[in-house]
Amino acid sequence: MSSPIRSGQYANLPNGIRLHYASAGSPGRPLVLFVHGFPEAWFAWEAQLEAFGARFYAVALDLRGFNLSDKPVDVNAYRPHKIVEDLKLMITLLGYGESQIVAHDWGGAIAWQLAILAPQRVRKLVIVNAPHPYVFARQLLENPAQRQASAYMNLLRKPGAELLLAENDFQRLDALFTAGAANGAGAGSGAKSSARHWYDVALRERYHATWSIAGEHGSHGLTGGLNYYRASGLHPPTEGDPAIGVEADPQRWIVRVPVRVIWGMQDTALLASLLEGLAELCADLRITRIDDGSHWVVHEQPARVNALIAQALDEAC
Repeated sequence: MSSPIRSGQYANLPNGIRLHYASAGSPGRPLVLFVHGFPEAWFAWEAQLEAFGARFYAVALDLRGFNLSDKPVDVNAYRPHKIVEDLKLMITLLGYGESQIVAHDWGGAIAWQLAILAPQRVRKLVIVNAPHPYVFARQLLENPAQRQASAYMNLLRKPGAELLLAENDFQRLDALFTAGAANGAGAGSGAKSSARHWYDVALRERYHATWSIAGEHGSHGLTGGLNYYRASGLHPPTEGDPAIGVEADPQRWIVRVPVRVIWGMQDTALLASLLEGLAELCADLRITRIDDGSHWVVHEQPARVNALIAQALDEAC
């Protein structure tokens, strides 16, 4: 049985940031916070809100810089510790001391750091195709294939990347969604699917509207999301920007809460090698590899992903 979704809700955080969110289920039930990545918004998790609202208080927010949430112009407003603070404050404002977190892409990057820095706030962490920051830094340093796969990050960090992505009615962003797998047919797998691709006309129009919402002082609607890349020290090194990386001591990056990772193995930007060595950094880890899933496996195979999330949330700690 699906649960009705309530959107149009706002949280005025004590740090001055106003976040939009949607929810399903009743406050007072265990909280599950769904955190999206680039270039998405809260509605990337609609299938999950409907599925989990029956048993949980399921909440999907727009991260700062995205969709209907505040979009500060300053790049420094997107430093990872500030986004982590948003999540901590959001959990508190919703009336909870801790939450189960389900996160993808940039949302996953932030959720990893939340679990590392404030484990008392995270009951369980479910990650979908988002690398642990220490492993990502190591792979960018040691693995030429991952450096090449991540080369797009340096393009997105450049001034004017907003205009590039918005050209021809967001053609490049549309291609980001449509070039991968379609309903279980993995990119590069040679599989074919007669089913409708998940990124249909209605969803395309919804995302185009989202990407067109201006930020503070009339800034471009994509600037906030791109500022995540610009504010991060994790990117392929260049001659003019060697990248900051992360603290070299792996003990500072241990995750002590239960972690369940769901990984679409056909991801061409975040390679499967990012799973190597992860067990050394997680006290309680299980990984499920979806061979025919891409970076967008949440959309390609929602029933399978929901079953894996449910299994993770129902496990005793």
